[in-house]
Amino acid sequence: MIQIKEEATRCLLCEDAPCTKACKTGNPARAIRAIRFDNAKNAGRWIAECSEADLERAEQACIHYDKPIRIREILRSTCSTDAASGTALPALDIYFCGIHCENPFFLASSSICTNYEMVARAFDRGWAGVFYKTICKEEIREVSPRFDAVKEGTSFAGFRNMEQLSENPYQVDFDILRRLKKNYPSKVVIASVMGKYEEEWVELAKMAEDVGCDAVELNFSCPQMRVAGMGSDVGQNTELVAVYTSYVKSHVKIPVIPKMTPNITHMRHPAMSAYFAGADAISAINTIKSVTMSPQSAVCDKFTVSGYSGRAVKPIALRYIYEIASTKVLGGIQWKPVELSGIGGIETWRDALEFIQLGCRNVQVCTAVMQYGYRIIDDLILGLQTYMAERGINQLETLVGEQLPNFVQPSDLDRDTKVFPKIDRERCIGCGRCHLSCEDGGHQAISFDTATRLPRIIGTKCVGCHLCRLVCPTGAIGLSRRIKVSRHA
Repeated sequence: MIQIKEEATRCLLCEDAPCTKACKTGNPARAIRAIRFDNAKNAGRWIAECSEADLERAEQACIHYDKPIRIREILRSTCSTDAASGTALPALDIYFCGIHCENPFFLASSSICTNYEMVARAFDRGWAGVFYKTICKEEIREVSPRFDAVKEGTSFAGFRNMEQLSENPYQVDFDILRRLKKNYPSKVVIASVMGKYEEEWVELAKMAEDVGCDAVELNFSCPQMRVAGMGSDVGQNTELVAVYTSYVKSHVKIPVIPKMTPNITHMRHPAMSAYFAGADAISAINTIKSVTMSPQSAVCDKFTVSGYSGRAVKPIALRYIYEIASTKVLGGIQWKPVELSGIGGIETWRDALEFIQLGCRNVQVCTAVMQYGYRIIDDLILGLQTYMAERGINQLETLVGEQLPNFVQPSDLDRDTKVFPKIDRERCIGCGRCHLSCEDGGHQAISFDTATRLPRIIGTKCVGCHLCRLVCPTGAIGLSRRIKVSRHA
C-alpha cells in the first residue's frame, strides 16, 4: 500500500479529469482520489465496471507533467470490490452546543468561506456547517502575495498565510450569513467576529444573532493583525479572554465559542478563563506564528511573521486539544468537559478521527480545501462512515474522547518491555537506508552486507527506537511482539 499511496499522491487531481473522460465506463480519477485521501477500501466502487482497455485509455490520457500515473497498476492492486457495498453505513450526525450537525465537517474561518456563493457551493457538496471568515469593523487591506508553502511534490507540507479578516463591509457579511441560514436552514452557520473593545465585540455578536446565526465564534487568535490589542494579543491575555467572553455571553442567547491561539505556552489557561466566563465551547487551534523566506513570497523584498497551517501543524494542534480536554480540576473546582471544535492540519478522515477521539465534536478544515477544493468532503464522510461500520459503531458520539484514557505522563510509560523491529526480506530492496540512519542517528544496531545488500538487526544493540522502520521506503520493517527486557539490557 505504501507504493500505491505514493503513486496516487503523484496524481494532479485534475478538474474534469482527462483520464475519466477517456475511460468512459468508470471514474478512475475518483478512485485515485479516494486512495490519495486514505479511503482506498472504497476505491473499487468507481472502477468496478472498467476493463483493462478502459484503464489503459485512462492512463494514456493522463496529463501529468512528468510521466503518466500508473493508473492500471494502482487501481488493480487496490481492492476492486466496494468495501461498503451491502453494508448500511452509519449516519454521522452529532450535536455541538445543542445544535444538530448532519456530520462533523465544517469550513474553518478563512479565505475558503468569504462570500455567499462559496459557502453555498460547499453546503451543496455536503459540508455540515461553516465558521464564516472573521468579521470586524476595521478596514482590511491585504498584501500581495499573501501565501507561501513548504511543499512535498505538488502538495503542501505546511502553508503560510498572511491573510487577515474579511475584506467585506461588515453589513455585507451579515447579510450573507442571513441569506445562508434562510436558504440552508439545516446547515450550521456560525459567525466569527473580532472587536477592539467590549462594546464592539457585543455589537458584532448581537448582529450575528439577529441575522439567525446558530452561534458566534470570538476570534482571540489571529496571528497577523496590524492593530495592537486584537487577535492573538487577546488570546494570550487570560483576563481579556474572560472579560470579552463574559461580556458577549451576557448580551446574546446563541452559543459563544472563543477561538484559542497556539502562540502561547499553555492553552489551558485562556481556555479555562473562557470556560468559567461562560463559553459554550472552545475552538482550537488558529495558525502558528512563523517565518518563511522564499523570494517569491516577499512583499516588495520584505518579510514578516505570519500564520502557519497545514499537515505540519496537526501534531501541535492535537497536543493543545488534548491539553484542554484533559484538564479536570482547578483549585478544587470540578471542570466539566468543555465541548471542542478541532482545527489544524486536517486533510483526511483519519486526521479528523484523531481530533474526535481526543474530544472534539466537530472539526474545521481550511488548508486542505485551499489545495484540493470542497470535493474532499466526499472522502471525509465516506472514510469515517466505513471506519465506524467496520467497528460496529452506529453513533459518532461513541468516538468522542475515546482515546483520552490512553494518555499518560511520560514518566508513566512502560519502560520494562521492548518491541524489536522486524525485517520482511521479500519487501526489502537493499537500499541501506535503515543502516545509514541507525549508524548515524541511532544505536549502530543494524549491519549491512554490501555484497548481498541485506540489512541485519543486531539484537544486543537494538533499543527498539524504530527509526529504521520510519525511514524504510518500502515498508519492509515492521513490528515484532512486545517482550520483557532486563533493566540493564
